[in-house]
Amino acid sequence: MYPVFLFVFLLGTIIGSFLNVVIFRYNTNFSLGGRSMCLYCGKVLKWYELVPLLSFLALKGRCASCKSRLSFQYPLVEFVAGALFLLSFIYAKNYIASEFFYFLPYIFVIISILLIIVVYDLRHKIIPDKLVFFFILLSLVRPALFLLPGESLSSALFSGPLFFAPFAFIFFISRGKWIGFGDAKLVLGIGWFLGMIRGGLAILFSFWIGALFSIILLFLRSRQFTMKSEIPFAPFLLLGFALALFIPTPYLMRMLGF
Repeated sequence: MYPVFLFVFLLGTIIGSFLNVVIFRYNTNFSLGGRSMCLYCGKVLKWYELVPLLSFLALKGRCASCKSRLSFQYPLVEFVAGALFLLSFIYAKNYIASEFFYFLPYIFVIISILLIIVVYDLRHKIIPDKLVFFFILLSLVRPALFLLPGESLSSALFSGPLFFAPFAFIFFISRGKWIGFGDAKLVLGIGWFLGMIRGGLAILFSFWIGALFSIILLFLRSRQFTMKSEIPFAPFLLLGFALALFIPTPYLMRMLGF
C-alpha cells in the first residue's frame, strides 16, 4: 500500500505544479497552455527544471539562467497538493468504498479548485467568481452522488444556504468591510459538499484558526498588521474544510466536549 500512497502523493505534486501555472496566469494575458518560463527573464524552462519539489531544491530556489529568486509558492503548493491528494485517497478508501472510483477523481478536482482559490486569495485578496461558481456547482453534485450517514437529501441541500445566509448578512451590513462576498459563496459550496454537521465544524474551526492567527500577529506587533488590516479568510476556510473532512467526526465532536 505504501507504493500506492507514494504514487498518489507524487500525482498530487504534479497536479500542484499545474495549479501554480493556473494561479500565476489566471486573469492575465498568458495562456494556460503555453510553455513554462521564468517570470523574470522569459527563458523557456527545460523538463528537468519542472520536476515538482526536486527542481526547486536542485536550483536552490533560483532561475538557472538569470539567477532571480523563485517564489516559494512553487514547492509549497506542490507539497500541499500532494498531501491533500494523499489524505483524500485515504479518506475515500476508508469511508467511500462503494463509490471509490468515481468519488476519488471528484474530490481531487474539488481539492484542486479550493487550493487555487486559497492561494489566489492570498496573493490578490480576492476570490475569482468563475472558480468559486465552479466549486459551488461541483459541491451541489455531491448530494446526488451519495448521502452521508444519517443525512437526508433535503438536509444536504439545505446545508449550503444555511451556512451561506449569515456570511451574506455580515457582508451586507458591513458593506464588505468585515467579510467578502466571495467568502460567503465559498461557504455555500462547503456546506453542500460537507453537509450539515461537517460543514458546521469546518466553519467553526476556520473562525477559531483565523482568530488565533490574528491574535498571534497582534501579539507580535507586526508593523504590517493592525486591527484594520485585511486578512484573506479563504485559507482558514480551507484549513477548517480539511479538518472537518479528514478527521473523523466523532473525534472532532469529542474535542468540542460533545
